[in-house]
Amino acid sequence: MTEASETVHPDVIVVARSAIAAAPLAEMQALADALASSGVAAHATFAFTEQGEPALRDCLSERIAAGAQRIVLVPLLVPMEPSFANWIAKALARWRAADTRPWPPVLLAPPPMAMPQAAALLVDAVRGAEDWPQPPMPVLKAEGSIVPAQKRRVLVCHGAPCTAAGAALVWGHLRNEQARQSLRTTGEGMMSAKSTCLGPCSLAPVVQVWPEGTTYGGVDEAGIDAIIERHILSGTIAADYAYPADGRKQRLRKPGR
Repeated sequence: MTEASETVHPDVIVVARSAIAAAPLAEMQALADALASSGVAAHATFAFTEQGEPALRDCLSERIAAGAQRIVLVPLLVPMEPSFANWIAKALARWRAADTRPWPPVLLAPPPMAMPQAAALLVDAVRGAEDWPQPPMPVLKAEGSIVPAQKRRVLVCHGAPCTAAGAALVWGHLRNEQARQSLRTTGEGMMSAKSTCLGPCSLAPVVQVWPEGTTYGGVDEAGIDAIIERHILSGTIAADYAYPADGRKQRLRKPGR
């Protein structure tokens, strides 16, 4: 870090995969508050790459609007995905290209578990197990389940190529929109799930919608919005992102071509 950059306290965003319940959200807020009170950050908050709010893209946009001079992303990912740095860099480039505002430098911090102090932290955790409140042993009993009546199933591929292309962000945007628009109960209803490889790896990130079996490729946040608006809510194919299952080799194209 240069001497000039040391004088600029960055806005810090603690980044995790997902959380929707009150307790983990409060834990993330506590981490952000601790950073804010430490004096190392001009502003500290948290965001998620998958399900949960605020989404990383929205959080970045808010900090840019607030006039951040420098932004540091601290990834709380254990284990650290080898492809994380690559797909987050691609996402940042894509978001920046779609934004008309000037962006400050956005830096990716090393994951905390890569720091030398991580081993000592784990040792302290082991030693503290005796004093940590333990969950009560549950009484096991037979429970019933409802078979979902929703017509459509949306699968988001999390195979290696799709993960490297940003499938986590696609999944997170889908899940957030599913909750925001009440898509489980709107219209014919939909469910969503992560999947292993769906096949057309060169079209990553890949999404499939069933029962039609429609394959969508090169899906980003705008692609999810189009699939929801056209396929889930209107029952028509989102043609800009759709690829026919014709047994032929296909190449990724830009939407609208």
